[in-house]
This record gives sequence, C-alpha cells and structure tokens, in this order.
Amino acid sequence: MLAASTRTRQLNVTCDSSVDREVFLHYSLIPSLLIILVLSFLQRREHRRQRDGTFYLLGDHFGIIMPLDFVGTFSNRWSYGVAFGATANKVMFLFSEGYQPLIVPQWAQAFVLLIGGIEVGLSYFPFFACLSSEFRLVSSILGFSYSLTWFVVTILQIAQCPHGQLLGRFETLIFYWPSLMCLGFLLGRFLHMFLKALPIRLGLEPQAEEKSLLEAHQAEHVKRLLSKPRPQEKGKSWFQTRVYDWDPCFQFPSRMIGTLVLASICLYLFIVIEFCVFLLVRDKLDMFEDLLQSYLAHMNETGTSAPVLLQVKELISVTKGVWVVTIFPASLTCVSYLFHILACYRKHMKRLWAGDKDFLPQNFQSPSSAASVVAIARYSGWQIAYILWGYLIIHVVQSLCGVMLMYSLVLPILHHQGLEMLRGLGLGVLTVSVVVGIMILQVWIAGRFFLQPKLSAADKQKPLALHNRRAFHNFNYFLFFYNVLLGLGACLARLLISCLLGTWLIARIDRTIMQSGYERADMGFSAWVGMLFVDHYHTNPVLVSFCHILITSHRDRKLQKTTKYWYLNQSAGPRFSARAQTRWLLLQTLINNPRLITLRKSKADHSSRESTQSLPTCSDC
Repeated sequence: MLAASTRTRQLNVTCDSSVDREVFLHYSLIPSLLIILVLSFLQRREHRRQRDGTFYLLGDHFGIIMPLDFVGTFSNRWSYGVAFGATANKVMFLFSEGYQPLIVPQWAQAFVLLIGGIEVGLSYFPFFACLSSEFRLVSSILGFSYSLTWFVVTILQIAQCPHGQLLGRFETLIFYWPSLMCLGFLLGRFLHMFLKALPIRLGLEPQAEEKSLLEAHQAEHVKRLLSKPRPQEKGKSWFQTRVYDWDPCFQFPSRMIGTLVLASICLYLFIVIEFCVFLLVRDKLDMFEDLLQSYLAHMNETGTSAPVLLQVKELISVTKGVWVVTIFPASLTCVSYLFHILACYRKHMKRLWAGDKDFLPQNFQSPSSAASVVAIARYSGWQIAYILWGYLIIHVVQSLCGVMLMYSLVLPILHHQGLEMLRGLGLGVLTVSVVVGIMILQVWIAGRFFLQPKLSAADKQKPLALHNRRAFHNFNYFLFFYNVLLGLGACLARLLISCLLGTWLIARIDRTIMQSGYERADMGFSAWVGMLFVDHYHTNPVLVSFCHILITSHRDRKLQKTTKYWYLNQSAGPRFSARAQTRWLLLQTLINNPRLITLRKSKADHSSRESTQSLPTCSDC
C-alpha cells in the first residue's frame, strides 16, 4: 500500500515544461520596464524644476507613477486585491527563502532577499500601474497584454506538467489555480476598462469628471455626524448583532482588501505545502512502522522491549491522525482572524475619529511620526507572515491538545480501561473542585464577617473597611501556610493560560500579547498602531471634508474671477451677511447635537479674559 501511494504521487517526475515561471520572472522584467517607461512618459510632472540643457527635450514628461495609493484609495479595491492575489505564489516562494538569484555568504542573505523582493515587485508592477493610471485606454491595452502573457505562461506550465512528486495528480493545478483565477479576473478588468475608455476617446461619450477628493462614504459619514442621532434599529439579525454589521458610511482602503486577499491565498498555499511535507513525513513514519512490525514479528512480541515498541507505534498512529484532523480547525481559526482583524480595524478607526484613544496602551497614544510612516509599509507584509506562522503554531498546539485528549479519554476506552479512566477523571475533577471551592469560601467568609455593613441600601457592595479585626488576623495567619501551596498551583495555571492565550492569539496583530508596560517589544502591534494613526490622519472624513470644502471654494472663486463680467452674474435676490449665515448654521448644529452646548465657551469666560488682558501690567506702572 505504501509503494502504491508513493507511485501515485511520483507521476511526471521528469516532466520538462517549455516555459518555467521562475525563469520567465527574470525575462518579464523587460516588458515590465517598457510598460513603466510608456506610462511614465504619459504621466505629466506637476512641479517642474528649472530645466537645464540635459532635460530640456523631456519637457514635463516622465513623471513618477505609483502602483496604488496605500492610504487613501477606495476605488477599484477588489481589482487591486486580485492583483495582489496574482503575486501569491511568488510571495510564498520569498517566504520560504527559496528565491535566491545570487549566491552570497550567510550574513548577506538579507540583501539577497531584498533584491529578490524588489525583482518580484518590479515584475508585477505593471498590474497595479495600469489599474491606477489616468490614461485608461493605453493602460488597459498594456495591462491586458501583460496579464495575457502571464496567463498563457501559467496555462502552459499547468498543461505540460500537471502532476508532481508530492501530491501526485494535478499538483501544479492545485498550487497555481488561485493565481490563474486572479489573472483571469485582471484580463476581464482590463477589457472592461478598454470598452469604457474607447467611446470616450472616440468622442462618443463625454469625458469622465475629475475625481473628487471627498469620497461618497466619507460625505455620508459627515452628514450622519451633523444630523440628529437616530434610534437604534431593533430588527437586526443575530449575525449583525454578534458578528458584523455592515456600515454604508465606512469603506476599507485598498491596502486592507489586498492584504485580505493575499493573506487568504498565501494561507491556502501554506496549508497545501504543509500537507505535502506531512505526506513525506508520513511515508518515513510508515517505513519506520514497517521496521517495527518486522522486528516485533521476529521477536514474536515476547521481548522486553515489545511493549515499548507497541506504544511507540501507537503514538505514531495517533499523531498522524490528530495532525490531519486538526488541519481544519487551525485553518478555520486563521481565516476567522482575517475577517476579525477587518472588524477591529473599523472599530479602532471609528474610535480614533471620535477622539477616543483609551483602547490603546498609554505609551502608544502618541506614536512617532517616522515610525508610523514605516508601519504603513510594514503592516501588510507582517500581517501575512503573522497569519502563516500563527497557523503553524496553532496547528502544533491543537495537535498536542488532541494527542493529550486521545491518551486521556479515547485510548483508555479502546483498551477497555474506561472505568479506570472515569475514576481518574473523577478524582481530578473532585480535587480541582475542592481547591476552587476553598478559594470561593475564602471570598465568602471575607465578605460576610470581615467587612463593615453597607452605608446605604442602594450600594452594590460593602465598603472596603475591615470589621472583626482580631478574627481577621487569625484567619489570615492560619491560611498563610495553605496559600503558599495554593500559590504553586496558581503559578502553574498562570503559566499555562499565558502559553495557551499567547499561542492562540499569535496571529492577531491587532492586539498585543505582551504584559502591560512591555507592549513596545511587540513589533507587530507597533506596526498596527502606526498604521492606524497614518490612516486616521489622512482619511479622517471630517478633515477630508474640510479640505474638500476649501479646495472647491478656492477653485470656484478662482474660476469666477477669471470669467469676464463675473460681477454681472451675481444674483439680485436678498443678500445675507456672513455673520448671520454663520449664526444660523451654528444654531442648526447645536439643535442637532445638544451635547455640544456644554462644550461651548461662555460669555462670562470671554469677558473675564478680556478684562484680564485690559488690566495694567507692572511695566505700565
């Protein structure tokens, strides 16, 4: 059976594909650089320096193009996310440190990985640049051609070498179908861009309006703030109240959507790779079990080492089964973390918008500006790495718990030792119950006999004032020696709970697993907080709305003054002073938000401040 399974997985071992994606990655830099040059030539430079003779012929061409706005992009979010998903295989290759274009000493491996990351980023740069370019017709043609090239290369590799050494049949398809789906989506997206840009280019449709600084959901958020608070809806489902409630006035930026898509695909690939490694280890363990079986048959199971060998064989069998079973709960935990992180991002951003920083540790409420800018670049990559390593750690811990569960509950029943198992389990539960009962009894005695009565019947608990001091000191003295022994168990329980929570939450970058005062040592949480503050300062709907009003009003005044006889277009209707309009808007705002009345500056404070300023100083005397 082992030989048959090994043969099934070793199909097409010597398969030679005409196109190798790893080699094609190096050659793809040539068309990638050409596309970047074309888009850079079309991009106009907004701020030109004094031109010298060298750059005189360039004019204002060859502006800097960017793949996407990592802070304030809310359009084409899923297109950018799918473009990130197309890079998943190469990201996993970098994660495994298998992509090393140069042979260098061990101390220089970090530079090699940096060069490899830059090469992968440059190879996939045209996907993002063509999606974000303002020249939709040219960028759609270039993006479609480049995506089609990668799509054809992937199809050829799957078709020519569909099988592999690890999973056997359709191994290549199992590894590359997510990237294939993402490339197919990008082909459709670029085709859609071309069909929309062509009529505009031919003059059949009007030119699209200039993109506004203020997004629609941000404007709706500001309108909600300025309107009367609505009563909470009572008809919400269980999913909306307990899991997630969609908010039309909030949208996740493209960076978060791209991180979600790429992390999901990388997690899938990581699970597949882990399963392949498990198959290899399982084959080795099967061979070892065959050797044990032959040795036991040779000894006729009568030797002194026979029971030990049988236990080793049973341990191997249990471990293999538990490892396979725990793949699903470990992967489900990490997938739930991905969506929970999005929910926490929305909750934290809304609290920052409201000026609430209490959910952050004290030393994180004013992070460094430079560290925050670096955090916005680190977050996505670190989040993916945390999810992958977190899955592996969670899987190992769940497997250990599963093995313990098998040896404590399942195997005794299979070995017809159920009564002994129940007896030991009952003794353990009884012991823990007695210890917990004594702890609860101490609290009850302290509250019943050693605290003074309530000052008022409406008080929830008794005041922290000692009563019956002599009895209390005797109570404290005799329990001192018992609590020393109890403290040993409490210390072990603290260690066990800390290990379980730390390993269970290791993939959660949105919360620290360090003790209070040591949060700075958690670099992942530092990246999360820095990323939150960058988004808070650059995408706050109130701030963006204010900037939008300033820009549009300045543009309207400038356009009005450049229009000839602009003063003749003034309305002949009733005119109101700016002060009256301001007071009317202030009244409307205070009516809709009564809590702001208490925050207003009173006239008495204003007059007292003026009188203080008018008093003569010593220099006047």
